[in-house]
Amino acid sequence: MAELSPTLKKFILHWGEMGTRWGINRTVAQIHALLFLSSEPLTAEDIADALSVARSNVSTSLRELQAWGLVRVVHILGDRRDHFQALRDVWEMFQLILDGRKRREVDPTLAVLRECVAEGRVGSLDGESRERLLELLGFFEMTTTWYEQVRRLPRPTLRKFIRMGERVTRLLDTGS
Repeated sequence: MAELSPTLKKFILHWGEMGTRWGINRTVAQIHALLFLSSEPLTAEDIADALSVARSNVSTSLRELQAWGLVRVVHILGDRRDHFQALRDVWEMFQLILDGRKRREVDPTLAVLRECVAEGRVGSLDGESRERLLELLGFFEMTTTWYEQVRRLPRPTLRKFIRMGERVTRLLDTGS
């Protein structure tokens, strides 16, 4: 692999920093950025060399990216090594990330909220605490239902929906 340009380095470093803010290991995010921008699939050795990270760290990071569905193994004719390629479709990539975060973070929170509300019905909570849990549960259920409805929209419809932004706000503004 050729030396990374200053622009590629800048983006890869930024993506790694953003990854840490999202709770993702910096190297995992940097490898994702490198593979996303690479014009051809890369071997683990190529990745380790390009990012100056340990080969073992690359292997662990690649497994995580594969588990998310963001990176896949590809084979090159005449080369016995595994090569890795990132998902190219930005919409699909973010859909996978959102689905994964929902599954790992939102769904368990919903389950605990439901349990706490059910336990609160038998008197283990004071009225104010129970009301706050009910309000939080209602919020999570409403936003989860909304996400699942939006998630099912065909991509062209979703694009139109997103582009409507301010117009929807004005349409729904009742002057309150």
